[in-house]
Amino acid sequence: MASKGKVKVGIIGSGFEADIHAASFRIMPDEAEVVAVASPTPGNAESLARRYEIPRVFLDYRAMLAEPDIEMVTITAPNALHARMTIDAAAAGKHVVCEKPLCMTLEEADAMIEACRHHGVLLMYAEELFFTPKYVQAKRMADEGAFGRVHLVKQSEKHSGPHGDWFWDVSKSGGGVFMDMGCHGIAFCYWFLGRPAIQGVYCQMSTQVHGDKTRGEDECLCILTFEGGAVGLIENSWTRLGGMDDRVEVYGSAGLTLANLHMGNSLPTYSEPGYGYAVEKAPSTKGWSYPVFEELWNYGFPQEMHHFARCVRGKESPIATGEDGRIVQEVLLAGYRSARMGARVDLPYRPAGIKRPIDLWLGGEN
Repeated sequence: MASKGKVKVGIIGSGFEADIHAASFRIMPDEAEVVAVASPTPGNAESLARRYEIPRVFLDYRAMLAEPDIEMVTITAPNALHARMTIDAAAAGKHVVCEKPLCMTLEEADAMIEACRHHGVLLMYAEELFFTPKYVQAKRMADEGAFGRVHLVKQSEKHSGPHGDWFWDVSKSGGGVFMDMGCHGIAFCYWFLGRPAIQGVYCQMSTQVHGDKTRGEDECLCILTFEGGAVGLIENSWTRLGGMDDRVEVYGSAGLTLANLHMGNSLPTYSEPGYGYAVEKAPSTKGWSYPVFEELWNYGFPQEMHHFARCVRGKESPIATGEDGRIVQEVLLAGYRSARMGARVDLPYRPAGIKRPIDLWLGGEN
């Protein structure tokens, strides 16, 4: 495997997130290049390859893993496949970037981490909020003491529902909006506060709008209690119409900061006929809308992939690791259990015999 030059990347998956990965590598092309994509869905991999001039296409990701020049793979497949794909990639000697959430269970998380350790490859956890410029600046100020002792961090992400059909199927996703977006908030609060131990999790969740599509929750509130007394508050919804809403609030003994990811990067616009694209999840551009610019950059995706490629070359150490993903996984499990109990669940928490996190909320229901 090469020790210099651009890192050769293969993407597993061909949907919305795979498109983001391919676009992100193109935005910052100096460290890596996508040379292959694998997807079993007829026509999807070919379409992605045409859009981004990716030279090789595979229906089976295992055939792609056999390509000797590929050094790193990014996994954008459904959550239930993450563990098997990571273990296979590690055995093939490939570094792994795994999309959030890491997997379905703690047993899977441990197997993924051990496989990558055993084969001497990196397991990197694709949490873009660690790279989102506005949020990175908020953390930089907090670390410099701008807000005194930070005691409350809030992260909110809401939209009208996921892109891919598999998100609605809890056998593939493992849960609803908490699995899909709560994982962002958990990781963010943990990272922002400097990775203190998470002591307890309290969640309230419900299915308010999308009960015809999914057994999963489409509304969730989560409270994290950290060692040292700080609190994290995470709000997630698949029921918000009108486009994506993503924001952070930080409160300390000597100050605060408020970061709205889209409103500081948008053009207030009125159009009677409408136009092409405004922002992720916006259903229409007629009337008032708020189109954004440099959307992927402001989310942090190109910076994230650039960083991971530099890690493969030994130029940087991973900011987001498999161990981070495992901690998020433990909180997700505890959150679903808390929602069923109506009470706080203390960490560490390791339920036995669980196949899907949502089972801890649904119980014996299908």
